[in-house]
Amino acid sequence: MPRGRRGGRVSALEGGPEEAAAPAPAPAAGVSQLQPPAAAAQTLLRGIFEIRRSSCDVVLSERALRWRPIVPERPAGDSKCDVQCKEEFIEVKDIFSVKLKRRYSAKQQGNGTLLGITLFICLKKEQNKLKDSTLDLINLSEDHCDVWFKQFKKILAGFSNRPKSLKVILNPQSHKKEATQIYHEKVEPLLRVAGIKTDVTITEYEGHALALLKECELQEFDGVVCVGGDGSASEVAHALLLRAQKNAGKETESILTPVRAQLPLGLIPAGSTNVLAHSLHGIPHVVTATLHIIMGHVQPVDVCTFSTTGKLLRFGFSAMFGFGGRTLALAEKHRWMSPNQRRDFAVMKALAKLKPEDCEISFLPLISSHDLEERKAEGSPKSDCNDQWQTIQGQFLNVSIMAIPCLCSVAPRGLAPNTRLNNGSMALIIARNTSRPEFIKHLKRYAGVKNQFNFPFVETYTVGEVKVRPRNNSGYSLEEDGLHAAASENSFPWNVDGDLMEAKSEVQVKLHPRLINLYGGSTEEMNDSQGTCWSSCRER
Repeated sequence: MPRGRRGGRVSALEGGPEEAAAPAPAPAAGVSQLQPPAAAAQTLLRGIFEIRRSSCDVVLSERALRWRPIVPERPAGDSKCDVQCKEEFIEVKDIFSVKLKRRYSAKQQGNGTLLGITLFICLKKEQNKLKDSTLDLINLSEDHCDVWFKQFKKILAGFSNRPKSLKVILNPQSHKKEATQIYHEKVEPLLRVAGIKTDVTITEYEGHALALLKECELQEFDGVVCVGGDGSASEVAHALLLRAQKNAGKETESILTPVRAQLPLGLIPAGSTNVLAHSLHGIPHVVTATLHIIMGHVQPVDVCTFSTTGKLLRFGFSAMFGFGGRTLALAEKHRWMSPNQRRDFAVMKALAKLKPEDCEISFLPLISSHDLEERKAEGSPKSDCNDQWQTIQGQFLNVSIMAIPCLCSVAPRGLAPNTRLNNGSMALIIARNTSRPEFIKHLKRYAGVKNQFNFPFVETYTVGEVKVRPRNNSGYSLEEDGLHAAASENSFPWNVDGDLMEAKSEVQVKLHPRLINLYGGSTEEMNDSQGTCWSSCRER
């Protein structure tokens, strides 16, 4: 279906003049165009509006808004007429707000001159990226616009999954202290257009979000939004899960079967790596993350519990022990540096002092779906796990345990590319002791297309539970890396979602499927029916 022409780029809210129309770009490679919704859908309203300076016959049904230009009759076979008369449409599920469009002047009093109706629409652009756009339906009749406006409001009220009130937690120290600016310039305006009420708390110290969500009254909110980096997002997720256990009357010191978080969590990427947001949305894009929240796109995500000697340490999504933990411990001691400088310095320092950890790793492997089908066919009891724990011992440079793909700028395919957000399994990736050059080759491959696990010293497993027990009782000290500040005595550093966690003994990591809902998800599953309305919608 031809897309016609793209409208001007000036937002309806700005009230500025429209730009000259320009040809619309061709569809992106690999993006399919769906056929219009079935005509059998019940028609709610039909009327005439001006769209892109053309009078159009507009039909609103339960599923879509369709319009066709009204043109004079032309001789049969007139190709120009055929192109102009092509029907265009948007699906109502892609509309997130509606406003009356008015013109205001300095001398005019009251509500201004009515021009028509503006629809705010969520559109898919290139892969995984969302954009907010507008579509103007111009008609000067107050009565006519009032009927359509009320019908659009009624339709939007029917989307019960979309949040109406959000608790926003903002970390002003994230990355280059840009979180506040990102929220006020990119996030807040969209939430305001969508009519979502917000209550914003700016965190003042580490652990502030945890303390706040333990006691905060959350009944009035439909969700919680974190504006910050991975550490902030992980802290808020941990707090929401602890709050759910408390509300369920569970003992939070030791949790065997945790209950799900009661509110969904939205992640606005404002950190240096944004692994959580990147893994969730497929792209670390602020507007995309915001629109997922506004549209109420909810994705259940697997969560891990980290425990030692039967005591819960925290909830999280991924962890690294060994090189990953040491690197983060070094970086935390150089907070005065910029994020990129701090990261690069810590990596180089950790590589210069590269040494393995002597430890024992036990894990409960998950059987493959093929083996599970065979077991069902043989009449065996249904089980996703083997009954036997497996144990390996030795010298390990790094141990990664990840329940999410962990996408980031330095690993665009993910640190655990075969893992999904909610497939009920974790990736256990072990790098045994090897030479420094070989280990660096392994690390460099994360940024490329080659298989980073295709080394004799790298082992990968799909697991449901892992236990890591260091056999060196002396713990880890930053003095070993040429620094005078030391970590806690007899403790070992862990990198949990970009946060430093110290443990003195064995750490048990257990997966809990779909324990929390996050706003977001892959847009591959979203209907790409917006293609034909790009010519009529104006990017903000």
